[in-house]
Amino acid sequence: MELHLKSKVAVVTGGSKGIGYAAAHRLAAEGAQVVMAARREADLAEAAAAIGKETGLTPETMTVDVAEAGDLDRLTEWLKKRFGRVDILVNNAGTGTYKPFLEVTDEELEYGMAINFFAQFRLSQRVVPMMIEQGGGAIVNVAGRTAYQTALPPGSTCTGPAKAAELRFTADLADELRPHNIRVNCVVPGVVVTEERFEKWERESAGNRYDADAAMARRERIVREDGPWGDAWQVADTILYLASERASYVNGASLLVDGANKKSYTRLLRERD
Repeated sequence: MELHLKSKVAVVTGGSKGIGYAAAHRLAAEGAQVVMAARREADLAEAAAAIGKETGLTPETMTVDVAEAGDLDRLTEWLKKRFGRVDILVNNAGTGTYKPFLEVTDEELEYGMAINFFAQFRLSQRVVPMMIEQGGGAIVNVAGRTAYQTALPPGSTCTGPAKAAELRFTADLADELRPHNIRVNCVVPGVVVTEERFEKWERESAGNRYDADAAMARRERIVREDGPWGDAWQVADTILYLASERASYVNGASLLVDGANKKSYTRLLRERD
């Protein structure tokens, strides 16, 4: 199926690992000129080299902290000078904080909103003028299932509201930008296996009782009894579709990508203690 992405300029935040890496890889494989943004220069260089080796198109990279408005300004100015356009923006960067409500600090609350919702709002606001000038574009936001429902233990009062804001932002922005031929959609992943994210959640959940072997055994038992969780490549396929002309009649949507796998989530809640 032709996706008509060849030579499109596609920006992917959080592009060095997980869903962002998979999305950047898929876009490059379709012939897009990919720009990967993330915080760690070494990780970006390694990821870009791997994608280039496997697809024949090496993404360009920029070290960016999406929670810092100044970094977003720097990225935008570089994009204007380097390409003069952005056809696809994948707002993937984000994280979660899983702690009991009374233990969440002001710093964690503010950072959770900044790296999740504020980053998507701010970067879109900087990129959209280019899309308007060039006559169109596509924005794909990446949220999380905590936007819809209570989270994995021990709680996501810090993260869930930020993810929910991304869904509402997507719908409102799609409506406002429709006259400019700019589509805005959101991918909402379920339980996706990325090692860095899982270890972070497991450590927060276990507190001082964290044990790597016990965490892995628990993971394997849930998968064995309830079926497999998703992976980053499955989510990236949905991002690729929404970024392409094949999704020309999809706008303002938030697509839940979780394999209808509710059992594993229920079991995790049941085993929280």
